[in-house]
Amino acid sequence: MPEIVTSRKNPLITHIRRLLSHRAARREAGEFAGDGEKLLEEAVRWGAALTAVVYTQRAKLPPIPEGVRQIQVPEDVMQSLSPMKSPQGVLFTGKIPALRPPERLSGRRWLVLDGLQDPGNVGTIWRTADALEADGLLLVNRCADPWSHKTVRASMGACFRLPVWELEAEELAPLLKRSGLPLYAAALGEGAQDVRCIDADRCALAIGNEGQGLSQAVLAAGDALVKIPMRPRCESLNAAAAAAVLLWELARRA
Repeated sequence: MPEIVTSRKNPLITHIRRLLSHRAARREAGEFAGDGEKLLEEAVRWGAALTAVVYTQRAKLPPIPEGVRQIQVPEDVMQSLSPMKSPQGVLFTGKIPALRPPERLSGRRWLVLDGLQDPGNVGTIWRTADALEADGLLLVNRCADPWSHKTVRASMGACFRLPVWELEAEELAPLLKRSGLPLYAAALGEGAQDVRCIDADRCALAIGNEGQGLSQAVLAAGDALVKIPMRPRCESLNAAAAAAVLLWELARRA
């Protein structure tokens, strides 16, 4: 039977509010919070480690795994808690997977995100990487939190299917070397190769942040520069758009 909670000051409601608001709270608790019926369906479908589901009477829930707390709340409590202007009537929490990378990376294709600050961009790239058969994401230089509710929502369920690892910039080159993965840094510069011409059966691709591009540390770790051919009057693409173009080109040749 579900629990019934009517107070906005209930400890679980307060806990979820903190998870939605603060990166430090998420890391301390080892939990994230997500919102929406569709995202909950994806979490259940792909075996996310759910801990609680909070919902209103009008919500339509998928079958919730045994052992997950189910809490029904009135509309006003959901309205006070939800990060959405028009709440969908469902919030849920789950355990954050391990964020430290393994000793070696398997698979053929990885994306390195360098200091991306927009959670929507990180989530969109996560979703694109999943669609275009990348094996996962490597986040360096304090990107937006991959387990913020904004990132999770933008990933459209890819966060439950595709791994993301966080590491320091100086750890990147040794990890890729152990894994046998050359690093192609997406940047304009002398000697940058057209992405259509590179030999990239197995590789990692680095995408820089929205304003500054790639950091010197990541550029130094790169084996080569790659560029997307564009009109001369255009200097760059949005990070998510650049990631989509690069991944599409590599997937097209697979």
